[in-house]
Amino acid sequence: MFSQIKEDIQCIFARDPAAQSAFEVITTYPGFHAVLIHRCSHGLWRRGFNWPARYISFLGRWLTGIEIHPGAKIGRRFFIDHGMGVVIGETAVIGDDCTLYHGVTLGGTSWNKGKRHPTLKNGVVIGAGAKVLGPIEIGEGARVGSNSVVVKPVPDGMTVVGIPAHIIDANSKKDKARRDAMAQKIGFDAYGAAGDMPDPIANAINLMLDHIHQMDKQLETMCRKLNDAGIQCGEQNSPLLDDYQIKDKG
Repeated sequence: MFSQIKEDIQCIFARDPAAQSAFEVITTYPGFHAVLIHRCSHGLWRRGFNWPARYISFLGRWLTGIEIHPGAKIGRRFFIDHGMGVVIGETAVIGDDCTLYHGVTLGGTSWNKGKRHPTLKNGVVIGAGAKVLGPIEIGEGARVGSNSVVVKPVPDGMTVVGIPAHIIDANSKKDKARRDAMAQKIGFDAYGAAGDMPDPIANAINLMLDHIHQMDKQLETMCRKLNDAGIQCGEQNSPLLDDYQIKDKG
């Protein structure tokens, strides 16, 4: 038990740069308190003491602002950052090294008995305010963007965003290199606002860059053909139509 508590403290230091000391974590981190309380309530739940388990869970919610049903199964090194408003349902299953931020709901979509809540594999990160609903599986190492609503399974290692959540298309290295070159050519950074995880707006800009790339190639070909035909054409490598000045020879 003490080794598990030590792991919980160490994982907080690894994932929260604001953590200053073990004493601070033990005394002021509601996510840490919620996990400890859940282990107590879950142990009672497994032994058939359902009402005491629910009451301890209720006290945990009152103390921390985090509601974890005592029936939920939680792995090692689970971290709830900030924590206020987190809800984890009865049949939820959470693997090792998972991280949840405030306002996350692992909820059900049915009133029927049985598996109703999500399963999170190892290493899943769910951003603030996201809702993961139903008996779906979130794959190992997957990421769920803040305020997303996930109602379908997420494959391993994928990132999902939006309402309803959709997978961010993983561009090939060749596509990324071509888009970066085109963006630099026209003086625009398509990834400036989102780093290496483009949002849907950045994805739309990527499609525009692809279209500009095709237009650029067509204009270069047109200019080359005009020059071969004896008609003077302006700068061949400019991506903008205004840069081409077509004049009759003589």
